[in-house]
Amino acid sequence: MTLQKVILFYGFAPVADPNALRLWQRDLCESLNLKGRIIISEHGINGTVGGSMTALRKYVRKTKEFPGFSKIDFKWSTGTGHDFPKLAVRVRKELVSFGAADQITVTQDGVVGGGTHLSPHEVNELVASRGDEVIFFDARNSFEARVGKFRNAIVPDVETTRDFVTEFESGKFDHLKDKPIITYCTGGVRCEVLSAVMKNRGFQEVYQMAGGIVRYGETFGDDGLWDGSLYIFDNRMNMEFSDKAKIMGTCDECGEPTNSFYDQHAKPGRTLALLCQPCAIATGGTKPTLDTNVVG
Repeated sequence: MTLQKVILFYGFAPVADPNALRLWQRDLCESLNLKGRIIISEHGINGTVGGSMTALRKYVRKTKEFPGFSKIDFKWSTGTGHDFPKLAVRVRKELVSFGAADQITVTQDGVVGGGTHLSPHEVNELVASRGDEVIFFDARNSFEARVGKFRNAIVPDVETTRDFVTEFESGKFDHLKDKPIITYCTGGVRCEVLSAVMKNRGFQEVYQMAGGIVRYGETFGDDGLWDGSLYIFDNRMNMEFSDKAKIMGTCDECGEPTNSFYDQHAKPGRTLALLCQPCAIATGGTKPTLDTNVVG
């Protein structure tokens, strides 16, 4: 069987004609039989796609030829061949929907005025040198942190990325404005915007984890400062960095340890719940249906 992989990536660079880029990306992916989700805006590209390793290598090579995309960090993981139901390539106002498109400036070098990038080793070095003074700040939706997060991290009570601006404007994090803050997310794209939003609001010492949780986990496995599973936006739902990963979540029905998310269709609205397998069966839980948003 052909080796299957999934790539997660983003690139901030000015895009003069987002629709033309959308058409090119769609045709490129279709020609290589790739599936997944790609968001394009005037600020760049954000995507996760899966397929054969050979096809993905061709995709990476061609995408890097686009002006401003040559430095994109493509993060690879093992796929199943069934990680995405279809291909979706869409144009949006923002690569990640913070509701802050007018608050960031993008050049060929990326987002202007964002946090300082730290490699995984530099993250550990900062913590080693400054100890409990360092604040890990989760840039993801709060439900993602239920199965894994950085030790002692602050996890804002947000259901969508748009909620972050409201959280900052509430003043509840003002006491952190003079602290060293490391923002982190799955692959880094949310931190590019969030760190700029934070600095614009007076946070003085803001860092972002280069390559996100993915790169940190690849570097240190479960022997660093990360605990648990990483929630991911494809049919795999989560991934672990070693066989020593802790199970951080608990079943919403019975309290047993679990890291599995399910949709509970019997309850009003679309309820994403953490459930153990017996409770998922008992409550009619099904594996979540993927939406078309790409975050990382």
